[in-house]
Amino acid sequence: MSKIKTVIVGANHAGIAAANTLLDNYPDQEVVMIDRNTNLSYLGCGTALWVGRQIESYENLFYTNKEAFEAKGAKIYMETTVERIDFDKKIVCCKKHDGTELTESYDKLILATGSAPINPDIPGRNLKNVEFLKLFQDGQTVDAAMAKAEVKTVAVIGAGYIGVEIAEAAKRRGKNVLLFDAAERCLPNYYDKWFTEDMDKVLADNGIDLHYNELAKEYKGSDHVETLVTDKGEYAVDLVINAIGFRPNNGLGKDHLELFTNGAYLVDLHQQTSDPDVYAVGDCSTIFSNAVQQTTYIALATNAVRSGIVAAHNVGGTALESIGVQGSNGISIFGYHMVSTGLTVQESEKLGLKVKHTEFEDLQKPGFMKENNSVKIRIVYEEESRRIVGAQMASYEDISMGIHMFSLAIEEKVTIDKLKLLDIFFLPHFNQPYNYITMAALSAE
Repeated sequence: MSKIKTVIVGANHAGIAAANTLLDNYPDQEVVMIDRNTNLSYLGCGTALWVGRQIESYENLFYTNKEAFEAKGAKIYMETTVERIDFDKKIVCCKKHDGTELTESYDKLILATGSAPINPDIPGRNLKNVEFLKLFQDGQTVDAAMAKAEVKTVAVIGAGYIGVEIAEAAKRRGKNVLLFDAAERCLPNYYDKWFTEDMDKVLADNGIDLHYNELAKEYKGSDHVETLVTDKGEYAVDLVINAIGFRPNNGLGKDHLELFTNGAYLVDLHQQTSDPDVYAVGDCSTIFSNAVQQTTYIALATNAVRSGIVAAHNVGGTALESIGVQGSNGISIFGYHMVSTGLTVQESEKLGLKVKHTEFEDLQKPGFMKENNSVKIRIVYEEESRRIVGAQMASYEDISMGIHMFSLAIEEKVTIDKLKLLDIFFLPHFNQPYNYITMAALSAE
């Protein structure tokens, strides 16, 4: 039986999921994996935990290796850069780190090229100690810088998830930390102000100096960075960590494949691009949002894994459509947990979606229980259809599992009214007899 050859460019979460799916389910597949890094399967979401010494080592942040794929029969090239792809002849042209050139033909191609940090073109950006956080090596560099006694003040540019997490990590390492963002608050893409004002208080109470509505303009220094210049002032700093965001890595296919508005490869529900023999997965590709009911871009590791699985099954011959995503996510900073899924009120309004919201705040458990904290919840629903399009929750309690119900609710187009008399159990060890989910739903207009 002749084998079908699939080349996967990128051994990140999406590429690994695609490779494992093909190797585990389709014996007629010849799988070739190509990645320019020295390692694969690094859980970047654990970088701040390691840098902040909340975990002892980075070793367990790798969940597989090259040998595991070779044992399954894959051919894998590490430290190999794909220079170009001849889509007409279906040939991938590569160069190894030692300069050796090679080519690989393909029947099917899966692009898992991920995303790259946004690097604003401002003066001084090439100074030493101006760093990014994406790869394992970036984490190593930042960790080594934190270990130096002369690095006393750290500026973090960008108050999204990565920025807030690495700001906490730097503070845990005993540094003076300044957190900057051009927006008026932290985490604006995932939470409404009712939630982020609490997170800002958590950050400030733990000694992080917040600088919002402030734009970085220049880095100064003779060799390494010494001064950060913004549109509002100058600050003496020893280390700058850029966490502004990411853009899709589309260099290999942008002149051949149809692109989304932000440059991501436009894919259908099978993860297939405008070239029927080419699939794109993970951060380099689009995804379907069930909240918005249209194609969008949401760069999350969980989405990457799902997209890799979907693409691989279609490549392997099993027709499978993505069920879409809600963009479910969470963060925990100094013990304060926030989780969300779908759309915020602010994001809904930006998209022209007419929504209402209902919210509630109460203790997690009855007042007579010890170790009891307040919980905030907001549910966002479409005004006309009343379908739930988003939810946010926050507490020092671990309320993370609750958001999964709302994720499914968005996927299944559940209305806010369905939650009003939802069968939610009560036991003082866990919750209140009048549960905050039910109470929020009952108070909906």
